[in-house]
Amino acid sequence: MLLDEIKELLKEVHTHLTVIIDFVGNSKLEQTVAELTALVEAEDSWQRKDSVELAKELQNKKQYLHDYHDLLRGYKSISDLTVLLAEEDESTIQDDLKQLLADTRELLRNSKKFKLYILLQDKNDEANCFVEINSGAGGTESQDWAEMLTRMYVRFAEREGFKASILDVQSGEGAGIKSVSLYLQRKYAYGLLKPESGVHRLVRISPFDANKRRHTSFASITVYPEISDASVAINADDLKIDTYRAGGAGGQHVNKTESAVRITHIPSGIVVQCQNERSQLQNKATAMKMLAAQLAEKQEFERKEAHDKSVERKKIEWGSQIRSYVLHPYKMVKDHRTGFEVFNPDEVLDGNIMDFIETFLTKPAGGHTADDLVLDD
Repeated sequence: MLLDEIKELLKEVHTHLTVIIDFVGNSKLEQTVAELTALVEAEDSWQRKDSVELAKELQNKKQYLHDYHDLLRGYKSISDLTVLLAEEDESTIQDDLKQLLADTRELLRNSKKFKLYILLQDKNDEANCFVEINSGAGGTESQDWAEMLTRMYVRFAEREGFKASILDVQSGEGAGIKSVSLYLQRKYAYGLLKPESGVHRLVRISPFDANKRRHTSFASITVYPEISDASVAINADDLKIDTYRAGGAGGQHVNKTESAVRITHIPSGIVVQCQNERSQLQNKATAMKMLAAQLAEKQEFERKEAHDKSVERKKIEWGSQIRSYVLHPYKMVKDHRTGFEVFNPDEVLDGNIMDFIETFLTKPAGGHTADDLVLDD
């Protein structure tokens, strides 16, 4: 029935509004608008060098606050009307219910859009992104784990309407993969995937162990935003460019010509590879985008390191993981930064990771303690 469908949609809207209300409250939006208003309306505001930027920020914050209150009013209005119509004979109010259903669907779209907006406002959040997956300590076990993670992110992309491309893959010895580079295209791709950067840990009964012992495997995820070519200066003399025949799927053209490209940035030692495009020129262009993204990330890390000596890169091993996936002796996936956990690892590994992403984006990240960690070997 139409009324039942409206009620179900309202439940979904309520879920999104819960996140929105908490986030807006924590961000002290109304206080920020008041402070910006005072600065912009001050008598000497015209003397400020940043007066134009302040006025623009105030306008954006006011619109943000207006849209927020519109959502709350819309939810209350539809909820109240739903209660009233529930007392009527549904067969006599079909036109009213159809209009209310359309309004509820529009409210749901707006709430999803607004939630995305409030969560993803950092630099490059709207950009496409590159995702690198590297197997860590554990040999074949970790290479198989890296392949499982690759599938998880490809499935996540399919669920969320991303275009996902495998740019390069280095197969493991016997099973799995040593490393893979993915290119995910959609607005907010980087913003959504950036919380996934870090070490991911798997605990399971090994399918490669004849004695069926429990093994722990590690793999690292690194997410880079796609940036404009002008954002990072790259000297052509600093590059070593190699071409080779692409491997894996791709057809006769891919395998019979040296279309794959490997670029080494000599000063930094960064190496990028691309082989998924049909032409060498296209692969080189994509590889240069990958290089620019990694160089930008390296520069940002060095900047942070210069200001904060406690900043360090995590090794792909025990104690550095951001998330643990346990398949034995119990079933659980836990994010150690937020404490969020679920007990359906099969669904998570099939790409259902949005709850982890949203929880990270809406809660302050914190370090884990020994009590947070799942069972080790």
